[in-house]
Amino acid sequence: MSDLLTPPSGPAPTGNPKADAKAAKAYAKASRKWYQKKRWWAAGLLLIIIIATAGGGEGSGDPDPTASDTTSQGSQEDASAAEEQTAAEEPAAEEQTAAEEPAEESEPEMTASQENAVQAAKDYLDYTAFSKKGLIQQLSSQAGDGYPKADAVFAVNHIDVDWKEQAVQAAKDYLDYTSFSRDGLIEQLSSSAGDGYTHAQAVYAVNKVGL
Repeated sequence: MSDLLTPPSGPAPTGNPKADAKAAKAYAKASRKWYQKKRWWAAGLLLIIIIATAGGGEGSGDPDPTASDTTSQGSQEDASAAEEQTAAEEPAAEEQTAAEEPAEESEPEMTASQENAVQAAKDYLDYTAFSKKGLIQQLSSQAGDGYPKADAVFAVNHIDVDWKEQAVQAAKDYLDYTSFSRDGLIEQLSSSAGDGYTHAQAVYAVNKVGL
């Protein structure tokens, strides 16, 4: 049984040395184990190279152009949206600025009666001192100029007057004409039968003239 399992040790000699050597070499080559044969080593090396090449290609390939295009498109869309928002906000900002700016107040046109009343009020103040109340009375009364009460009020409101200084001037005029006590001069300046200054204006004037 063991003789059948044992492989022959080599080819049978033929008596020809060259043929026997060639046969022995071929037998030795054929009897080598599979891992000793060159073609297996070559095949293994080729397989290793293919695996390495495939692995390197997956990691170092060019970036996905689709992703680049998507990113670029997204940036353009964001920029367009920002421009549209800015363009929409600008008119709103202009409208808000226009709303915040106060409208220019145009001076109302005066009627002929109002113009004359204004001029008459200035002329009276150039001549003597008046309180606001006394000047309106002078312009509107029948014993005075006879302007409508509304025009007289309009005229007095449209002239630049320091009524306290008018009271001081009136107090001086009274003292140049006659003698007054402090209380008497205050009464003369502030009463309705007198000059019609306010009590505060009358007190201010009396203090200024030294009473």
